[in-house]
This record gives sequence, C-alpha cells and structure tokens, in this order.
Amino acid sequence: MSDSVDRGVRFTHSHNHRDGESNDSSGTFSLANFWEILNEAVKAVSQEATKLSLMFSKPPLPSDEDCAKMGDCVQKSVLTLCTVYFWLPKSQGVTLRRSVRDATAEVLEGLVQLLDVILSSPGQSVSQEQLTSTGSVWAACDHFDQIPKDNRSAVLAVLSSCVGLVKDALEEMQQALAESQDPFGDVLDDDDDDDDDEGGRGNQDRYWSASDRQLIGQCEGLLKASAASLRKLSSAVRHNAQLETEQEIAQLDDLADAAAHVSPCVDDLALSLYPPVDRAAVEQNVCRLAAVLKKLLDITRSSHVCAEADVSWVEFLSGAVEHNLEKVRSLLRSDS
Repeated sequence: MSDSVDRGVRFTHSHNHRDGESNDSSGTFSLANFWEILNEAVKAVSQEATKLSLMFSKPPLPSDEDCAKMGDCVQKSVLTLCTVYFWLPKSQGVTLRRSVRDATAEVLEGLVQLLDVILSSPGQSVSQEQLTSTGSVWAACDHFDQIPKDNRSAVLAVLSSCVGLVKDALEEMQQALAESQDPFGDVLDDDDDDDDDEGGRGNQDRYWSASDRQLIGQCEGLLKASAASLRKLSSAVRHNAQLETEQEIAQLDDLADAAAHVSPCVDDLALSLYPPVDRAAVEQNVCRLAAVLKKLLDITRSSHVCAEADVSWVEFLSGAVEHNLEKVRSLLRSDS
C-alpha cells in the first residue's frame, strides 16, 4: 500500500463515521488530497487484477499458498478503495458522492466477474472471456479519469444527461409525426397475407386522428419548455455555481435531483401520446410534468445560481409551462 493511500486510510479510521461517511466538521477535508489518494487506490486495484489474471493465464495452477497471498492482496486493494470512497463526505455534494460510488461499484463488479471466470475454468489457458473480464476491470479503473471532480461538475453531468434524454424524446415524437400517418409502420409491417382488417393496416388504433395531432401539437409546447428549462439551468450552473459553502453545494444537489425527475415525466407523456391516445393518461402526465417543471424552476429561482440576469428566463419559462398546461387541458375538455 502506498504511503498516501495508507495516510488516507488512517485518516478515515480516525474519524467518527455516521451513515457511511466521515465526519468532516473540523473543516480539514481536502478534496484535492482525496482525489490523489483515490487515484492511487484505483491504480492498486487495477494492478492486482492484472496480477490475478496473469497468475491464472496458463497451467499449472498456482499453489495454495500463492493463491492465499494473491487473495489477500486483492482483498486489501478492494478494502482500501472502498475505505477511501467512504472518506468523501456528503457535505462535498451528494451528486459527486453518487458519481464516485457508481464508479467504485463498477470496479468491484468487474473484479467479481473476473473472479467468476477464473473459478469456472481453473488450470486452463487464458480464455477470451478472461481477457475480456480483465479488460473490463481496467476500463472501470480508467473511467475514474473521466468522472467529475467536484459537485459543480457532477451536477452539470446530470443536467447534460437530462437535456439529451428530453431532446431525444422530443425529436422522436417530431419525427414520428413528420414521417408517417402510421407511427408503427416501420415496426409492424403488414407482411402477412392472412391478416384481417382488424389486425392489419386497417387497425385505426395505430394511426393518429386529426384531433390526436392537434393534442400532440399542444403537448409539444410543454416538451419544448422542458428542454429549454434544462438547457438554461445548465448554463446558469456552468456560469454561476459556487462551492464555497455547504449551502451552495446542497443547492446544486437539489437542482440535480429536481432535474432528474423531468426526463421520466417527459417519457411518460410522450408514450401516452402514441396511438391509441389515452386522453386521461395524457392529462395525468401533462399535469405531472408541469408540476415537476414548476418545482425545478422554483428551486432554480431561490438558488444562488439564479443571478439577476436569469430571473427573466425563469419567469418566462414558468409562464410558458402554465400556458401550455392550460392549453392542453382546455383542448382535452373540449374533446370530451
């Protein structure tokens, strides 16, 4: 174990733990020091995985003593990595901590897979499966170079993912509307001669009516407002986010959590708009998405990332959400 990793482990064990996190109330926590120690711990796991794979790459099998030593080394590297992860306190950002947790879990899952492969075919020459599993551990370890290094970057990564998912859903809906009267035409081709009218192309449940298309057009406004809200929030976080106080860090976590609810609501609404359109489900999903967007914009408005210049777009998008919600509900009432 390297000196810096050993220092980190001793530091972690010397602090009181609560809910799996170190107590950094003394204010001595150093994020830069954490990353230095974590990177060395990750490197150690990668090296032990390599040694393990080489040990079982060709006959004969290693001795029981060598296996025990190897097992101890692998276990020590894993425990060190997990210990250093738990050193990162939630006060540095729940979103950041979640990102590090997921990356750590990916390494551990890769190691488990490698061990399973080795145990399933002991004493044989190295297999493609073993090579692939070893490579998976290396890739999981290398991934630590790409993960966010502070909570601002972690929140921006979450927002970027949300923007992409909402954009994809909106584009799929627009493409389906533009390409065909039958949105399932490329999936349910009428190739079977014995299809009757009800089960084949004559099934109107697979088509949008004129009123369906009008409803979708109104819902599209809410989908666009969702994408715009996430884009503008990403810009505000990128330019205005601060990490000086725990309150500022916690506000960023609140924004990430609120933003993460947008994409599932967008997906639910988009799915309910495919034929046969269930208007009750559409109304429910429209109301749910509008509520999520209003909450996101309210949290944005009260956070430190909302500078004076940002107030106007927050208020504009809040009004756009309410306007589109009322237009959809009005259309649904008139249809009924």
